[in-house]
Amino acid sequence: MHGSGTVPGIFSVARLTTLVTSILVSLSSGSNYVVSAYLPQLGARLHLSHTQLNVFAVAGNVGVYMTGPLVGKIVDSKGPRPLLVAAFIFLLSGYTGIRGLFDAGLGNLAELSKLHLMMLVMCSFLTGVGSHAGMASAMNTTAKTFPDHFRGVVVGLVMAGFGLSAFFFSSISHILFPGNTSDFLLVLSLGTALPMVLGFFFVRPIPLTSHGITSVEGGSSNNYQPLSTSVDPDEFPRHINRSSSSLPLLFHTKGDADEETHERIPQRHASNPHVPVLDSMELSPSTSFHNRRLSGTMSLPAQKPPTEKVVEGRGVDLYRWTLCTSIDFWIMAFSHSLLAGIGLMYINNVGSIAQALFAHDNPAYNDAESSTWQAAQVSVLSLMNCLGRVLIGIVADAAKSRMHVPRSFCLLLVPILFGLANLLLMMIDDVQHLWTASGFIGLAYGCWFGLLPTIVIEWFGLAHFSENMGWFSVFPVLSGNILSIAFGRNLDAHAPSPDSSPMPPGVSQPTSAHQCLAGRECYVQSLYWNLWACAIAVGLLIWAGRRDWLHWQRQSQLGEQMDIVGWETAGEDIGSEDLDP
Repeated sequence: MHGSGTVPGIFSVARLTTLVTSILVSLSSGSNYVVSAYLPQLGARLHLSHTQLNVFAVAGNVGVYMTGPLVGKIVDSKGPRPLLVAAFIFLLSGYTGIRGLFDAGLGNLAELSKLHLMMLVMCSFLTGVGSHAGMASAMNTTAKTFPDHFRGVVVGLVMAGFGLSAFFFSSISHILFPGNTSDFLLVLSLGTALPMVLGFFFVRPIPLTSHGITSVEGGSSNNYQPLSTSVDPDEFPRHINRSSSSLPLLFHTKGDADEETHERIPQRHASNPHVPVLDSMELSPSTSFHNRRLSGTMSLPAQKPPTEKVVEGRGVDLYRWTLCTSIDFWIMAFSHSLLAGIGLMYINNVGSIAQALFAHDNPAYNDAESSTWQAAQVSVLSLMNCLGRVLIGIVADAAKSRMHVPRSFCLLLVPILFGLANLLLMMIDDVQHLWTASGFIGLAYGCWFGLLPTIVIEWFGLAHFSENMGWFSVFPVLSGNILSIAFGRNLDAHAPSPDSSPMPPGVSQPTSAHQCLAGRECYVQSLYWNLWACAIAVGLLIWAGRRDWLHWQRQSQLGEQMDIVGWETAGEDIGSEDLDP
């Protein structure tokens, strides 16, 4: 990939090419967010109820989230290319299948057959799998290509592309194919699949510099390659801290009269996955005296570069069963389930919400204008989703580097924004004001998904980042499905029955017979569940922030102790040099 011994700079062409292409791939991977732009039209064409439409939308969500662990494991072990090939196949076949069923319509049938409904749901599932495969490839590659102090921003940019996808595709369709759902689905099938071909050639991880990196053999996460030294072991302790109690992970007391200590390379084993992965050079005192003594005394063996493993955050590497033993994992997993579920419910149903508000006592109702309002909500959601993913990365990085508080403190903003959005949605009775609720929900959703990957890296390690994110992605399936299907059932319960009174004279009605016409009364009862979910998430995230703060304090105290020890050792070395003849 690169010349021997040559590592591209942080702002090199190679890294920027990877970043730009990853953003393009992620832009093509977020098409599940655009489902509300064509879902009502699909329901009207195939005579589907709101519950059936939510099952269709949920199938896409299941494809995105349930395949997370498998997709993450593949990208961690095999790299991005296999997943980009899979993404191309699944996205192309999924959207092409949906378009084919839409164009075929019902024919002479009164309703869609169970077989065709299953095919429709399967196509939606394939689009979800393809979307997640593309996104995981882009995010994993970007996270491994840039160091920690840039990671919040660059991962936020990639995630922003994912959030902007709905706006991008709905705008193309609205400009080039207004009111034509079939052509819109064609744009989705080609526009999501073809960028994966470009990603196959340019989305590849670029190695980082040796600072903060520990090498492992053969991609193993448990065995570390020892560093060779060019000095006599009996002389080496003179350059190392003699207070072995301060650094129990790096040093071992020899036990002789001089209490000299010898450095040991940290060994991690599966039986003790919580032992931090630390870099001895990183833990050395940050003084010119000490660094001059260590420089040149240690060098990597001249051989094929081993697989790189970046030391991040807490310096641990938790995954699979060891991940399940972490309380922090379960706190974040349940928070993720609640908050992502709220966002998915709104994303899947905002088109129906806009249609219900627009149709309520509206004598000038027409399907074309209703589609315009649906597209407007999707665009607002997408833009604010994108903005949230970018802003939260900048805010969280600033909180850590300038305010010296954990990034996790910023997570509390998300349930607060979701709560405000749902309160607004309860009060809005005019479709012209619906954009405010859509904006808040898009912002909250973007902030959550923009910051979550960085928190996962900090708390659980980078080596199995995509696999861990895959496990996190499983949790919104349950809550998202429950909230979305309950929302659809509530809409169906308020839909006009066949023997209900006819519409008032001069008032048009939607094409779909299942459309609720009662305005906000169609869905307001479902929003109380969202408020309860927000309240629980606030409590969970306060708990998570407190735990992270305590861990942050312990790390800071350890760092101060090492700095003091380093200066004392440097002073002893200077004094001994002055006494030498």
